[in-house]
Amino acid sequence: MNLPADSHVHSEFSWDTGGPDSDARGTMDATCARAVRIGLPALFFTEHLDLEDAWFSDSEDFGAHEAHLLGDDGIVTVPRFDVDGYFESIERCRAAYPQLRIGTGLEFGQPHLRVGAARRQLDLSRFDRIIGSLHTLEFEGRRAEPNTLFRRLPADEVVRRYLAEIPALVAGDEPFEVVTHLDYALRYWPEEARGPLDPRDVEEEFRAAMRAIAESGRALEMNTRRLWPWMPQWWSEEGGRAISFGSDSHAPHSLAHGFPEAVAMVESVGFRAGSDPRDLWTR
Repeated sequence: MNLPADSHVHSEFSWDTGGPDSDARGTMDATCARAVRIGLPALFFTEHLDLEDAWFSDSEDFGAHEAHLLGDDGIVTVPRFDVDGYFESIERCRAAYPQLRIGTGLEFGQPHLRVGAARRQLDLSRFDRIIGSLHTLEFEGRRAEPNTLFRRLPADEVVRRYLAEIPALVAGDEPFEVVTHLDYALRYWPEEARGPLDPRDVEEEFRAAMRAIAESGRALEMNTRRLWPWMPQWWSEEGGRAISFGSDSHAPHSLAHGFPEAVAMVESVGFRAGSDPRDLWTR
């Protein structure tokens, strides 16, 4: 099987990997080396660009390598993205792995709220692929991730709030072409308290979010951290015309995880590869 590009990959330049001074140093190089070993033709390093100014979190939602970013007041302070170091590392990897097509990118958190701040920090046009993500929701005048909100709100309400914000995420002309991990809130679903989620309980909310994405002309990412057979089916039924594949890898071992299964799923509903592995798949 010819694998598509992994369009959602993180390296040591993403704040939640621990940064370049942690044990994650060298992750971009190691990820490229693994890509060559497994026959992945292309990837995009889509580093986190999170510019929240009042994002709070519970301490248990942060790993040891991230704990220093959480203040005593619960506010998260994310370090500034090292754009110059990132591009220097990209060029070193392109020289070291000429057989691998290495694209630049960002995972832009809440672009509908933060595009002005982003443009003051860096030139977004320098990046080959920008994917847009919704990581936080408003709560009592601040914003927080779903895992934190599940302790404060009914679980169903958190998921519905998440999906209800997607139309606002895609309503404008912010420069991102893919909506990533639409199932983000489901990652943290409190199964131990509520039991497994039945996606049919929120089917209409998912479909409404997909319709908004499709109407915006953007693609939907098949995020392979967890594969849902209904995701490509509902996307195609709601007018979706393009997809990307993303492992959301934060370490080399998870690069392109689940891609053969994801390819089979999307092919079954009519999506096909382009002439270049970096192309979005379309129908």
